[in-house]
Amino acid sequence: MSQPTVQFAVIGINHNHINGQVNLMLRAGATLTTFYAPEDDLAATFAQTYPQARRVSTPDAILDDPNIQLVVSAGIPAERAPLGIQVMQHGKDYMSDKPGFTTLDQLAEARRVQAETGQIFSICYSERFENKATVKAGELVQAGAIGRVVQTIGLGPHRINLPTRPAWFFVKEQYGGILCDIASHQMDQFLFFTGSTQADVVASQVANYKYPQYPGLEDFGDAVLRGNGGTGYVRVDWYTPDGLPTWGDTRLTVLGTEGYIEVRKNADIAGRPGANHLFLVNHQGVQYHDCNDVELPYGRQLVNDILNRTETAMPHAHAFLASELALKAEAQAARLGGA
Repeated sequence: MSQPTVQFAVIGINHNHINGQVNLMLRAGATLTTFYAPEDDLAATFAQTYPQARRVSTPDAILDDPNIQLVVSAGIPAERAPLGIQVMQHGKDYMSDKPGFTTLDQLAEARRVQAETGQIFSICYSERFENKATVKAGELVQAGAIGRVVQTIGLGPHRINLPTRPAWFFVKEQYGGILCDIASHQMDQFLFFTGSTQADVVASQVANYKYPQYPGLEDFGDAVLRGNGGTGYVRVDWYTPDGLPTWGDTRLTVLGTEGYIEVRKNADIAGRPGANHLFLVNHQGVQYHDCNDVELPYGRQLVNDILNRTETAMPHAHAFLASELALKAEAQAARLGGA
């Protein structure tokens, strides 16, 4: 007997994260049926990559299709939450690229509609769900390898690639600000690794140090977090130099009472080639883990949640709290260096 599957569609392909989102669902056995995108150039590339997906002329063709169970989006950030609310009101589940929200009002409405409909609103935090070394770090922490976690330090440098950026990238109302956008990854990891179910932003700041010609852009941000399971520090920027052979030397340090883990997600500079490096230090010694063979469970878990109405891939309380931290950090940030 064949396993049940999920049919999904795509609305909004403005960020290339959509490819990772689609691919993780395909790996999990889901079926891509249709997509909507008003931009002909983006649609042509997407159709070439996923020829099985039929382009439709309106979002309603997807929202009103009773066979589609999940809608996936990497639209312009400010448009993701309103779409997700529509999707849930049409009786479908939703997976958004990060950030899932750009305002606290959007978040409040999504929380209300999700509770009212019982539909899934999931956010694909690719720095955790699509990074094998980070998944391995979670397994080690759960196994007690470093004792009780007391702090995370998440660093998210990115390469800006100015010529490739669309107009919305430079409009804060569209992308939400650097802490709302990039740092949402680190907020997610802070909650996950510390096990915090309640948390606050202690302090935050943002700046535009390098790109005064783009006054709507923030190129640096950091924040200090405090939760009921531990504390956290976050730093993000758009300064990755061209000499690095990847888009960013993203790092995660998880400090425990009996040791620590450092995840080098994309690069081990001047060391081992490739990505997915993990270093574990505890009372037993120093270990290196090559994590390239680790399974990525998010897609499989999300399919299971859709079929069985469970919350194993990303509980809603977690998704919404991670977003709330990012939004609050952005809203209360001290403005430095032209920001």
